[in-house]
Amino acid sequence: MKKIILGITGASGSLYALEFLRIMSRQEVEVHLVISAAGEQVLKLELGMEREELAPLVTCHYRIDDFAAPISSGSAVFAGMAILPCSMGTLAAVAGGLSGNLIQRAADVTLKERRPLVLAVRETPLNRTHLTNMLRAHEAGAIICPAMPGFYYRPADLGELARSFAGRVAEQLGFTVSDLPRWQG
Repeated sequence: MKKIILGITGASGSLYALEFLRIMSRQEVEVHLVISAAGEQVLKLELGMEREELAPLVTCHYRIDDFAAPISSGSAVFAGMAILPCSMGTLAAVAGGLSGNLIQRAADVTLKERRPLVLAVRETPLNRTHLTNMLRAHEAGAIICPAMPGFYYRPADLGELARSFAGRVAEQLGFTVSDLPRWQG
């Protein structure tokens, strides 16, 4: 069974993370979760949810300061990692090779092991530093996947919109999501 890591940071977009977890629950995959303190705050503000409410959708959850967690080492084999949503602070840490918390360390390990790392960056407008950090992270091997959902399929609600984007993130990690809306021309 594949194992992946999901990091949730304090950028707006908790609904994307929730829909990603729902998609992963229909796959043959173990999800190992880390949420930053700001990510927990945003989850509460945007969805009225506590971290514990995500427990049924994940295999393991680690504290942000748990550097002894398996995801902090390349010897633990994971198929990839998504940071969804990815704050500009986390992007900067990844781009700079910093490991100040477990999300950053797991991202660094994912890159050094040449596994897929999807950064669903969420900010607007972008300044030069943001753009430079995206390029640096890309050059290090990360997949930059800004939270820019499509509207061509006319989503019925925010959940459908978030599910579509979360499915795109899942596909970047090598999963097939058969019920995604597809461009038909």
